[in-house]
Amino acid sequence: MSDAVAATAPQRGRPRSEKARGAILEAAAELLLEKGLAAVSMDAVAARAGVSKATIYRWWPTKETLALDALYHEWAAVPSPRDTGSLRGDLLSLLRPWARLASRRPYGRAIAALLTEAQTDPTFAREYRTRFVEPRRDQARAIFHRAIERGEIPADTKTEVALDLLYGPIYHRLLHAHAPLNDQFVRDVIDTTLNGIAQVPPRRPGQASPMTDR
Repeated sequence: MSDAVAATAPQRGRPRSEKARGAILEAAAELLLEKGLAAVSMDAVAARAGVSKATIYRWWPTKETLALDALYHEWAAVPSPRDTGSLRGDLLSLLRPWARLASRRPYGRAIAALLTEAQTDPTFAREYRTRFVEPRRDQARAIFHRAIERGEIPADTKTEVALDLLYGPIYHRLLHAHAPLNDQFVRDVIDTTLNGIAQVPPRRPGQASPMTDR
């Protein structure tokens, strides 16, 4: 076979491999949401997905990493945030669809189990941050960077603090279920955070923080 023909020949194994991977993620997500993290065993996932355990281990070394990717796969159904031209609009586009999805199924229980595991296993904690936490924060960082480029917020805005102010209340309600996680709450969280950013005047280089002398 010539090099040109070889380059254009279809890779027969790839579609089947991607189909198996999708089936594994869906099976793991179903077990995670139906019965909790303890139910996401390699045997149970293999049986539900119709694959061998060897196929699962090809991509995931532990059930915890599989559960992480399964949960993120579930949330991939949320549309990508739009560039609306304003920071508030962009944040609503990011957080409102996700909050709607998260409030429909027992995601709080699933996240609580993963957090518990992360608190006791440093290796998994790194996986949790890399595979689950940072991808969502990266989306929000890009939104804040666009707002800075537009001159909508100060260039020295403490973006990481702002992200915590946004995600913290939402995860708090998701985990504790003490009050509704709905559109109004998401709007209130965004508006409160942005009001705080708007009311802090940008500091000049070398200027001390207003809190320094307190």
